[in-house]
Amino acid sequence: MRELSVFIDESGDLGEVSEYYLVSLVLHDQSVDISKRVGRYVDSLNRRDLPDIPMHAGPLLNGNDSYRHLDKETRRHMLSTFRAFVQHLPFDYLCFSYRKSQFGNNSDRLAAAMKRDVTYALFEKLESLQVFDRVKMYYDNGQGIVTEVIHDAFEYVLAKEAIIYRDAKPADYRLLQVVDYVCTIELTAIKFETGNNTATDSLFFGTRRDFKKGFLAHLRKHRLG
Repeated sequence: MRELSVFIDESGDLGEVSEYYLVSLVLHDQSVDISKRVGRYVDSLNRRDLPDIPMHAGPLLNGNDSYRHLDKETRRHMLSTFRAFVQHLPFDYLCFSYRKSQFGNNSDRLAAAMKRDVTYALFEKLESLQVFDRVKMYYDNGQGIVTEVIHDAFEYVLAKEAIIYRDAKPADYRLLQVVDYVCTIELTAIKFETGNNTATDSLFFGTRRDFKKGFLAHLRKHRLG
């Protein structure tokens, strides 16, 4: 039985804090083992004397939560090590980004656009999705709008009985950490494109050119067209 894992994360909020809202999906064929690559990543952390903290890019960049006792240089090395890990992993991803002001900051209109876009993208990839007997969805149920959109889109496109939902935590799944990284890199790309990059972005990613060559280009090789 072939199984597809789909790991989901979002960036942004439904209030007035964030300008953009992103939803990303990382797709992984479970028949392709990633344990050796995970092992090499952990070994790389150990060689550099870096802690194996589950990747949460926002707190890493800002020095919050589990990263609050780590200096900037350590966090930069952690990000670089995770980037190398992601670069060689066998996965694909989809990312949907929205400027909230285009929807009048109306969450219902945003949800409708998200549902339309995710559904369309799934129909575009339907042939490749249908080779799987089961689809397992992993999400931490952080925001209800994402849960609703994902359920509605996947159940509309695929046989409902083939879909299994898992309430998952990033600490338990490396690919949930990867989808968090995807959201951060895609949001940072928007910030550089619109000239809204911050001093923190420059510290961790360098110039716009550095970012595009060193982070974005490597990640985009995994993006489904």
